[in-house]
Amino acid sequence: MTMSIESQGNLAVVVLTGRLDSTNAADTEAQILAQIEAGSPRIVVDASGLDYLSSAGLRVFLVVAKRVKASGGALALHSLTAHVREVFEISGFVNVLTVCADRDEALTRV
Repeated sequence: MTMSIESQGNLAVVVLTGRLDSTNAADTEAQILAQIEAGSPRIVVDASGLDYLSSAGLRVFLVVAKRVKASGGALALHSLTAHVREVFEISGFVNVLTVCADRDEALTRV
């Protein structure tokens, strides 16, 4: 998996590509949490290139959501691929996390 992070003041846009699973979940979580600690409690995740999401990947989003809430920020994900959306729906995460159709909508929700 590859990840790029674009910081803009108190907002970080995280672009994920590939597979988010147990092999890279801890590192992904640490990098996103570092953004929050550095003063970016508003996180937008672009999941348009995320091909696969395991339970370890779901945990990353739960931990990040909890941390942004504690920091007074927000988390929004957008452009989920069909597989990732299915995982979110089966797990009920679509009801717990903010899932948006595109980047513009996500930016208005954080």
